[in-house]
Amino acid sequence: MRPISLAGGCCRAFSRLLSFLLFQGLYAVLSMEIKADAHVRGYIGESIKLKCTFRSSSPVSDKLTIDWTYRQPTSSRIEPIFHYQSFQYPTTAGTFRDRISWVGDVYRGDASISISNPTMRDNGTFSCSVKNPPDVHHNIPMTELVVTERGFAIQLSSAALLSILVFIPSAVVVTLLLVRMGRKSAGLKKKSKSGYKKSSIEVSDDTDQGEDEDCMRRFCTRCAECLDSDYEEAY
Repeated sequence: MRPISLAGGCCRAFSRLLSFLLFQGLYAVLSMEIKADAHVRGYIGESIKLKCTFRSSSPVSDKLTIDWTYRQPTSSRIEPIFHYQSFQYPTTAGTFRDRISWVGDVYRGDASISISNPTMRDNGTFSCSVKNPPDVHHNIPMTELVVTERGFAIQLSSAALLSILVFIPSAVVVTLLLVRMGRKSAGLKKKSKSGYKKSSIEVSDDTDQGEDEDCMRRFCTRCAECLDSDYEEAY
């Protein structure tokens, strides 16, 4: 009796192993692969796209279903916000009412949705589930959404800021000096053509003009040295 019992036990073990292998093979064939962004950053008032793609071993049919759910950061409650089966069924209640739009294409393996007019209250975890019978087994990817205000401030390095502060006053001073020199030069040419003799006051003005030119050259040289030193310190 023992040999018969041993043979029966071996047969049952082999049968279980075969069933397990068949189940694993069937699960692998009939399973789906779904991908979604793990983290998404959005901005208040700007539409946000929650991307979800899938790949199925079976052709897409009217039995395919897509479900999006939402969970707040401080809650364990899961809220359905979108359902798809041949048609779109966005939620008609809750905070996402009239704010969920379908932007996917099931025939291209796209199950994405869009959220309009987002606020920081929309922060939380979104899950995308797709079933395409007989492919019903799959992973459920989760997307963490963070909504913030968009900043418009332009950050400048200290070297760039200092260069701007030095360049603007320098440009103004140089422009004024050039205008003044141009006016004096035009006046002197006009007087020289008419044979006019310079007075002691005009001679003094010419001296002042030369001093202005020297001052301008020294000022420009000093500005260039400042910019060079700021650039070296920055790097």
